Parts: sequence; structure tokens; C-alpha cells
Amino acid sequence: MFSNFDINFIIFGVMPYVALTVLIVGSIARYERDPFTWKSSSSQLLRRKQLIWGSVLFHVGILTVFFGHLVGLFTPVWVLDALGIPYALKQWMAVLIGGPAGVAALIGSTMLLHRRLVDPRIRVTSSYPDIIIMGLIWLQLAIGLLTITQTLQHMDGAAMVLFMNWSQSVVTLNLNAWINVIDVHWLYKLHIFLGLIITMLFPFTRLVHIFSGFATPFRYLLGRRGYQLVRSRRQTPLDSHSSTPAE
Repeated sequence: MFSNFDINFIIFGVMPYVALTVLIVGSIARYERDPFTWKSSSSQLLRRKQLIWGSVLFHVGILTVFFGHLVGLFTPVWVLDALGIPYALKQWMAVLIGGPAGVAALIGSTMLLHRRLVDPRIRVTSSYPDIIIMGLIWLQLAIGLLTITQTLQHMDGAAMVLFMNWSQSVVTLNLNAWINVIDVHWLYKLHIFLGLIITMLFPFTRLVHIFSGFATPFRYLLGRRGYQLVRSRRQTPLDSHSSTPAE
């Protein structure tokens, strides 16, 4: 019965759809159930200098890596061919841009994780999901940088094309997508697997505040009204029937 079973099919053929379903349904359910938890729960008043340096390095690095992966994986191969962009050139760009960005994100996440674990005041305000997700992101960044050692051994771009075909086959609901990555190095497979785990944990951690950051400009463009509580310096209350302060 299980003679033809392949774990690659489960991880790279089934798990992506499970991860995307959990991400979408979980995020919607959390927002509907408790929208006030959609925040980063900042502790910026504590160890502020370390927070600033760690936060800047982490966010600049991780956003560069994220959008680099997004563009790199989901740009159709035929577009590269039409533009005459060699696969090797694209792979060198990924190494030369993604490498430094990954290092910056890893340094920043190390500072943020150290700050959260070492400072007793911050440690008290940190939940286990906060620490776990930060640790997983740190590990994911480290593994991603380790994959560069494999990438440099085959700079013809062949492996890159396999990952592009896999990711694009997943979003087009091709059940044979997993075949594209069945023979790649185990570091790449671990990197993808951990990325899917983080995707599934996304709705249940502070990472959901990323959605708020992307959605904020649209909320203002759509004219959604908001309210701001302001503490007045006025010493006497205003008279509801007069424009001058009551005596």
C-alpha cells in the first residue's frame, strides 16, 4: 500500500496548499474574533537603542529577502527568455543582493532575539509564540544563507529554474509541482519546509501586523474614518453653548 509513498509529495505537493489555507483562513478568523490583537506588541520603551539597530537591520534585510524571493520565484521563465536575461545573471543577482540582505536580517534578528531573551523586563512581556516564531525566523535566515554554499557550486541557474517552476506550478494548482524539487539538495528542501511551517504559524503570532502595514495605505485611500484621543491642556471645560471657555 505504501510502496510508492514519497515524503516529497507530502511536503512539496500537499503541504503548500495546507499552509496557504491555514494562512488565509486563520488570519481572517483571528481578525474577526479579536482584531485588537493585530499588532506587534512593541516594547520600544525598553532597551531602545538595541531595538532600533536590531529592528532596522532586520526589517530592511527581511523585506529585501522577501520581495527578492517573491519576484525571483514568480517571474515566469518565459519573461526572462523574452528579455534575454541569462539564468546565471539572475542567480548572481540573487546571491549579491540576497546574501547581504540575509546577513543584515540575521544580525538584526539576533539582536532582537537576544534582547527578548536576556532582558528580564522584556522576557516577562514576551509570550512563547513570540519567542518561537522569532527563533524560527532566525533559523530560516541561517539556513537560507547556508544554501548560498550550494548555489555557488552551480551558477548556471538550473536549480533556480526548478524552484521557479515549482512555485508557479503550486499557484496554478498543478499537483505534479513537487516533481520539480525532488532531486535538489536537502538544504533547499529544509529551507522550503521551514518556510511553510512559518507560513502556517503566521496567523497565530505577532507576524499578522505585517498585514496591517500593507493595508494601512488602502484604508486611507478608501476614506475610512478613524478617531484619535487627545489629552487637552485646557484648564477649564468648554461651554457647550458658547465658543469661549466657561468661567
